[in-house]
Amino acid sequence: MPDNRLTAIIVGAGHRAVGYARKGRDSIRVVGIADPRDQRREMIADEFGIPVKHQFRTAEDLARVPKFADVVINGTMDHQHVPTSLPLIRAGYDILLEKPFAVNEEEMWELVEAAREYRRTVLICHVLRYAPFYAAIRQKVVDDAIGRILNVQTVEHVSSHHMDVAFIRGKWAKKSLCGSSMLMAKCCHDLDIIAWMKSGTFPVRVASFGGNYQFKPEDAPEGAGERCLVDCPIESDCLYSARKIYLDHPNRWSFYVWERFEGVENPTIEQKTESLKTDNPHGRCVWKAGTEMVDHQSVVIEFSDGATATHNMVGGTAKALRSIHLIGTRGEIQGVFEESRFVVRSIAPERPENTIEEVVDLTVGGDMHGAFGGHGGGDERLVEDFVRVVRGEQPSVSTTHIEDSVSGHLVGFSADRAMTENRVVELDATRIAALG
Repeated sequence: MPDNRLTAIIVGAGHRAVGYARKGRDSIRVVGIADPRDQRREMIADEFGIPVKHQFRTAEDLARVPKFADVVINGTMDHQHVPTSLPLIRAGYDILLEKPFAVNEEEMWELVEAAREYRRTVLICHVLRYAPFYAAIRQKVVDDAIGRILNVQTVEHVSSHHMDVAFIRGKWAKKSLCGSSMLMAKCCHDLDIIAWMKSGTFPVRVASFGGNYQFKPEDAPEGAGERCLVDCPIESDCLYSARKIYLDHPNRWSFYVWERFEGVENPTIEQKTESLKTDNPHGRCVWKAGTEMVDHQSVVIEFSDGATATHNMVGGTAKALRSIHLIGTRGEIQGVFEESRFVVRSIAPERPENTIEEVVDLTVGGDMHGAFGGHGGGDERLVEDFVRVVRGEQPSVSTTHIEDSVSGHLVGFSADRAMTENRVVELDATRIAALG
């Protein structure tokens, strides 16, 4: 029986790219890999049965050989997205590319123009677009349920342990490590959602304020040591104790925290403890780890039609949360992503309460994430749509071509500049509009 799946090459065999490949097994067959880490490359090659001749250390090495697959799944680090994608576009590959797809405006335009010149499909992994929650809200907007959108309000609360593992002690703690700001690394999803909800208009002005409020050396509790399990007498009372976050919950963020134990069968708590005491960066004091990321940032956006939007990111919260509130000329939509539930309110002057409410509840068995999968089901649906696009089939309302991702990225780059330079940044809406 013929195998009609698309053939794919993983470039950057990290958590995200490999996850997409695993979730797309029914429609994608992995036939190649490029990753500089010998152990990781060999482990993934073994999992997917990739022959030695199709194993490469770099994207450049891959691009030098004749094209042997339909697509590439690019899950490299943020600052590597454009340098690794350009040679692969020129080599003829369509690409599923992790977000943010660029770390500055110049390389963003370079990649967009290359994709257009070589007529390659580049879909950005804005997985929230594909989650049933946001897809259903977007469909309501497309169906004109609330009229023209005059204001969008989004919020992201980054939980204390997520803030810790990724943006304080982790590999997104400094631009020199990842290339991205906090806003672009964590919230480019949300900025993309805002731009998507206002599709057809373009951002023209951006302002932003924020900073690192709580994770600076001068804010460390009195007596705090350098490493939680080595020299810190207040560790047992600390909210960010590495023992509490990582040893008491050894499976939490394990693919980041215990990366060094990959390939080690059942590493012991003693081994993990020793790593936190010595060279594991997740054993450092959060106040002294040297993070360069902001822990809160507010963004204000004005669109070409006069509508406005705001996004508020707050890191180090007790609970992770994403919420959205769209206000239109005939009603509003308001909901919380983690609840997978939103309310559509329509203006109804004939009613005493002046409104009609429709509750859209997408939960299954009361467990949105358990029912839908990664990112509220967005991961799986993203891969499905990517396959449809490459095959020339009709994708869903969520489909994200690289041109569609420009507005959200420009807002993020402009917001960081506005915050740093303490000014309102004007965007070149004409160039965005020219994308069609």
